[in-house]
Amino acid sequence: MRHYELILMIHPDSSEKVSSIIKFYSNMVLEKKGKIHRLEDWGRRQLAYSIKKIHKAHYILMNIELAPDVIDNLRTHLKFNISIIRSMIMSVKNIINEISPMIKIKEEQKTIKK
Repeated sequence: MRHYELILMIHPDSSEKVSSIIKFYSNMVLEKKGKIHRLEDWGRRQLAYSIKKIHKAHYILMNIELAPDVIDNLRTHLKFNISIIRSMIMSVKNIINEISPMIKIKEEQKTIKK
């Protein structure tokens, strides 16, 4: 089993389907005897540049542990899912389960506003 970081950019018109997309890919990982070490929903964010005339996307971050052959299957599935604008799977050396800087910034902004 290897460790991977998966980032999904979901089409803004599919924002109501985000929870079902997360559930689908989580179940896909767990059914293949993988583990999910971190799962974060970063919400809708502005893109640095437009993709297919889209200026915003819903971001999801997952740190998973899976076999390499299952990752190939996952990549293929992500490629043909029309709700996903872009996806990126990176191999990482160790388990990452601490909060990402994106979530830390959001929490700091919430505490400042209060």
